[in-house]
Amino acid sequence: MIGAHALIGSLVSASVDTCFMNPGTSEMHFVAALDAVPEMRGILALFEGVATGAADGYARIAGRPAAVLLHLGPGLANGLANLHNARRARSPIVTIVGGHATGHVRYDSPLQSDIEALARTVSGWVRTCGTTRDLAQDAMRAVAAARRGQIATLVLPADVSWSDGAAIAAPRPAPSPEPADAGQVKVVAGLLAPGAASSASLARSAGSARSADPGRPAGSAVMLLLGGTALTERGLAAASRISAATGARLLAETFPARMEVGAGIPAVNRLAYLAEHAEAQLTGLDHLILAGAQAPVSFFGYPGRPSDLVPAGCTVTVLAEADQDAQTALEQLADQIAAEAPPVLARAARTAVIPGPLTASTLANAIAASLPEHAIVSDEANTSGVALPQALARAPRHTLLTLTGGAIGQGLPVATGAAVAAPDRPVLALEADGSALYTIQALWTQAREQLNVTTVLLNNAAYAILRMELARTAAGEAGQRASRMLDLSDPTPGFAEISTGMGVPATRVHLAEDLDQALRRAYAEPGPHLIEAIMSR
Repeated sequence: MIGAHALIGSLVSASVDTCFMNPGTSEMHFVAALDAVPEMRGILALFEGVATGAADGYARIAGRPAAVLLHLGPGLANGLANLHNARRARSPIVTIVGGHATGHVRYDSPLQSDIEALARTVSGWVRTCGTTRDLAQDAMRAVAAARRGQIATLVLPADVSWSDGAAIAAPRPAPSPEPADAGQVKVVAGLLAPGAASSASLARSAGSARSADPGRPAGSAVMLLLGGTALTERGLAAASRISAATGARLLAETFPARMEVGAGIPAVNRLAYLAEHAEAQLTGLDHLILAGAQAPVSFFGYPGRPSDLVPAGCTVTVLAEADQDAQTALEQLADQIAAEAPPVLARAARTAVIPGPLTASTLANAIAASLPEHAIVSDEANTSGVALPQALARAPRHTLLTLTGGAIGQGLPVATGAAVAAPDRPVLALEADGSALYTIQALWTQAREQLNVTTVLLNNAAYAILRMELARTAAGEAGQRASRMLDLSDPTPGFAEISTGMGVPATRVHLAEDLDQALRRAYAEPGPHLIEAIMSR
């Protein structure tokens, strides 16, 4: 068979049966082969950043790789921002980039570029397939590499795709999660000896110098910083048991790839985005234990402020690295030092809608009040979403997906991919207006595939986060010319009209009570919907 048939057939045999794509001439044999291998679902995106972001969202929810098909170097370049976010999320993605036919490369035609160099900026595995005979095996190597929590990029020359001589390749065994080091579990167990925290608190209040255990001086404050699989239901339950038994504080990383939240799940706050707020959360710590998270640093460097947010004198101990099985390490630790302690679970509490104009708090309450059970929330609300974590902590249980790499334009594509991966779950996209304009084409894919995505488009007609950062970077006051660079008015985009033009029904609301009703109607109807929420300024 030709290479393209063998490639798609092999991917399907390895359970990679969804491909988000924006193809071009070099990928036409792959596209044509979709009819020969109907088990592969091809999903068209109007922009490569939508395709790559959707593959990320799919992988986060499905827990297995999606494929994404891109056209030559420029197509890959258009998709890099959301591949950057996917790399930070450790999402398994098989990226297939069409290349010029091997005999054509020497002519340096206009679209010729160094695809591998671009791919290496975000990929943990990169290969250009040299022969049709090797294509299917290369694809299986790519899938195996992706399953290790990384982006694997396979460059596919057009003639390798169209030529005969290929055969289906068998999938390779899926790798097991790398376990945390047993010695590190023992070290942390000694640091968090049962009763140490409570004894330390008593010692502090009494002014005593006695030590609760040899590895942890009395009066010391300990925190577990959670990331990766530590933010699953299992990981959070184990961390909550540890906290209940020892008094250790819990905090989640700022932008988790996936986190279980809501009623029946232990409530854990996230590390603040703003460095000064994060410093306040971490102040007074003597010991910081990392479970699937990295040591905290500020998002940007600021004049006169440290980038390392670990308090002076605080020791940092790794329980599990970001690429290790943090949830199992937490369970092992909990069994050793918190065997009798149950997790503390958030109780359900429906938030009341506060009538009136849409502000950060009234928006958050309306979102929480109407959220369905087991929803998936793709959160790129940015400045308008500051009140959401507190409001959603006791909302019905849901899965939270956030902006892992900070490259805006993730929210709509990630919601799209999540809806493909879980068609039986409602998906809510909370999207800031400035970020939405990067990948607004995702709405078209949602309409074409009739995906159950409800988008709340938060329109404050500004790059509000940049207004805030202007002051925090001590760049000076924004004059008339600078202010125009931070503003989305004159003209203000009409997102309801844009959405309708993309095929997604839309409505516009100004009041919290109207947002609540619009959300309930959208959740009750199949297919995508957009609600343009005009924020009070």
